[in-house]
Amino acid sequence: MRIKFAVAGLTAMLLAAGAVQAQDFKPRLVRFGYGLVEDSNQGRAVRMFAKEVEKASGGKMKVRTIGNASLGSDTQMQQALIGGAQEMMVGSTATLVGLSPEMAIWDTPFLFASTKEADAVLDGPVGEKVKASLEPKGMVGLVYWENGFRNLTNNKRPITKLEDLQDVKLRVMQNNVFLDSFKTLGANAVPLPFSELFTALETKAVDGQENPFNTVLSSKFYEVQKYLTVSNHVYSPWIVTVSKKWWDTLSPAEKKVLQDAAIKSREFERKDTREEAAKALAEIKTKGMQVNELPAAEAGRMRDKLGAVNAGIAKSVGQGTWDSVQAAVKQARAK
Repeated sequence: MRIKFAVAGLTAMLLAAGAVQAQDFKPRLVRFGYGLVEDSNQGRAVRMFAKEVEKASGGKMKVRTIGNASLGSDTQMQQALIGGAQEMMVGSTATLVGLSPEMAIWDTPFLFASTKEADAVLDGPVGEKVKASLEPKGMVGLVYWENGFRNLTNNKRPITKLEDLQDVKLRVMQNNVFLDSFKTLGANAVPLPFSELFTALETKAVDGQENPFNTVLSSKFYEVQKYLTVSNHVYSPWIVTVSKKWWDTLSPAEKKVLQDAAIKSREFERKDTREEAAKALAEIKTKGMQVNELPAAEAGRMRDKLGAVNAGIAKSVGQGTWDSVQAAVKQARAK
């Protein structure tokens, strides 16, 4: 008899727990926007995230993945998140600088020498602190993804030395650090949304641009660009963000599902991006682009010339944040 009561009690507890868990999840449609095409590292990771969320929520939370900048540019999607008109997005940290000046730290030229350093700093305490700066602005940062080391392409000439950037009309992100950096290096920096970039290159409104290999390949820039210079001048992260207005309506269980799926997608996306980057460079060479590596001495000359830009970044993000990031990089480099 005692066994029967114990079994009955355990069954009741499990049913009650299941009922509570079911109540923790409401039917929700999550619109997740991104800028690149569906068949890109960004697109694959967003789809992986969507599957994880649906599985973990028992099908209650469904993620609609919307790529190719169909919901607008990064800055337009950011405003939609702030206003609560869109739930999620992934985009460049560089386009968030207008909202959160601290995000400019990740635009520092030649900050990271390897992806290992980038992972350690972005996922560590200082990366979390910078990410948290978005909340008062109406967005919640979940995780950093990898866009990758940025490299130069253009139609004028191979960039083999600092002087080769002179008068190259170069599209850059709508971000003052990128504008100031390339103006200081002699280029004619033109801010444009990514969604307008291919047409600008095709019509020769700009001579060149700078992005990781993966983006050069997936966006087919090789069709409208002659030269690629492996410069690795900036390590560019993406950040997965959520509308705070919407986030605040979620239960703790729903928030946990999104956060856990974001962490899984981060590991997937970084591995995928790094594997693809190596293949992308090899494939770009077969597409007819002329590829050269920027000599280390010339990268050093560029870094030296950007001293005033770095001082401006330190002032913008706050000396404390600047010093914390530099210390974290130094610690990661020593390991």
